[in-house]
Amino acid sequence: MRTTPRTTSGRVAAILAGAAATALVLTGCSSGSGAATGGGDGEVSGSITLQTWALTPTYTEYLDGVVKAFEEKYPEAKVELVDQPGDGYAEKVLSQASSNSLPDVVNLPPDIALPLAKRGFLQDIAKDDDTLAKTYVEGGLAAYEYKGVDGTFGYPWYLNTDIDYWNKTMFEQCGLDPENPPTTTDELFDQAATMHEQCPDDYLMSRKPGLSDFSLAGVQILNDEGTKFTFADSSKAADLITKYAKAYEDGLMPSSVLNTDYLGNSTLFTQGKVAWTTGGATAISDFEKNNPSLKGNIIVSPALDNPPLYVQGLSVSAKSKHIATAEALAAFMTNAENQEAFAHLVNIFPSTKSSQSDPFFSKDDGTVQAKARVLANDALKTAKNLNPVEANSAMTDFLDQQIALAMKGGTTPEKALQTAQTKMNTLLANG
Repeated sequence: MRTTPRTTSGRVAAILAGAAATALVLTGCSSGSGAATGGGDGEVSGSITLQTWALTPTYTEYLDGVVKAFEEKYPEAKVELVDQPGDGYAEKVLSQASSNSLPDVVNLPPDIALPLAKRGFLQDIAKDDDTLAKTYVEGGLAAYEYKGVDGTFGYPWYLNTDIDYWNKTMFEQCGLDPENPPTTTDELFDQAATMHEQCPDDYLMSRKPGLSDFSLAGVQILNDEGTKFTFADSSKAADLITKYAKAYEDGLMPSSVLNTDYLGNSTLFTQGKVAWTTGGATAISDFEKNNPSLKGNIIVSPALDNPPLYVQGLSVSAKSKHIATAEALAAFMTNAENQEAFAHLVNIFPSTKSSQSDPFFSKDDGTVQAKARVLANDALKTAKNLNPVEANSAMTDFLDQQIALAMKGGTTPEKALQTAQTKMNTLLANG
């Protein structure tokens, strides 16, 4: 199973540029349109290839079952299942596209799909399916709709999100009410100050801000065309860094937060050194496994402000010889029945709206584990991708360094943001 790491790079994206120009001329496609001959209203027949990402052998039986059911429904269609290993997947997919060998249906997270959609390698599924909006949760579909590119370039397949985890004992010992943990970032700062005042050696906060925090603060990260980062143009971003810098100076978070060897708030939470972390609906099992003293000592609540969304999807190659069959398979695999069956096997959530009422996801049996699952399921109604897919790891790493520098007092928040934005726009233009 894969989440949505920032794996695309300027180097591999650049590979597509030259190949795309030739391929688009040969196929009659225009860059960014995702259009292809054949359309989605043709006969569901012919042989196609389905490519998944690091799902076999663990889920081979499930995948084979779905493929078999699809072929039984459409006897004239045949599906070959190919699974690629996890490492180097982005490079593999981009290489397939540049050599005109992209599988008919391919498992893509939004960030890897982006350069393919921009260069016309992916089908705009919205042209052929007018039921998307009523079938899938809004955030899942929105993840495959890109600035500056018209269309929807993936069926959302499986989802995840974060909720908040709090250490009950630390709350009680440090003057906080475990029944009323923070619900917003502002409340987090207020309660962090209370904890520090009551327990100077304990911490509620243990992180610095990033692009997702700018999004939550109402900062426009990108321009409407998706061609330039704009976060440094908003005073809200600098104000947020200033707020975190003061919290750091006041000792509201561990000094190691700004170090390159920082362990992360999840590890510190597991060690009982901080009272808050975020994680998926099943993270509590890992916390308790790695530190048995946390069992019965963890409370859960919705993510602060607005929940994040993590998406995997199935995209259709615009160069497929059997567009209708490929779209039919992607829609079949992501229908409610098949997604729910998959989500019962693995710790994910379906992207189909109707699945949110499934008791497996929506019923609270009184345990913390069930409450966590229900909270995450509810969060999917409003969850969204808080980090724009245009921001790859090289960009966010540089931004992270500049934010750390500003929080240490080595530069002003405004200058740090402007330096990061200039660098990130250079990388974006060259990618």
